[in-house]
Amino acid sequence: QVQFVESGGGLVQPGGSLRLSCAASGSLFRIYAMGWYRQAPGKQRELVAHITSGGSTNYADSVKGRFTISRDNAKNTVYLQMNSLKPEDTAVYYCNFQPSRRDYWGQGTQVTVSS
Repeated sequence: QVQFVESGGGLVQPGGSLRLSCAASGSLFRIYAMGWYRQAPGKQRELVAHITSGGSTNYADSVKGRFTISRDNAKNTVYLQMNSLKPEDTAVYYCNFQPSRRDYWGQGTQVTVSS
């Protein structure tokens, strides 16, 4: 069974950058589309970026031009490079398949953007 472990979150000032990583177990990782999702306090979880098995990407309008999703199939890892961070980017960030599958949510990684 595939498991996802997110890391790389932290506290950063507005305008700063972070790089999140999602390590996946399992040998079939490379054939699936993957997504980065986030959930802010009191809000529903939302998809912010996804990447297909072939490397095509798509982004939510709120992060377009600031976030970049990438994957390294040799390392079974998906990344999210976040630049020009804003306070409204504060959330717990998760990775999952795209479309997401209920049983594969990990613990996520907290990103807090504050001065």
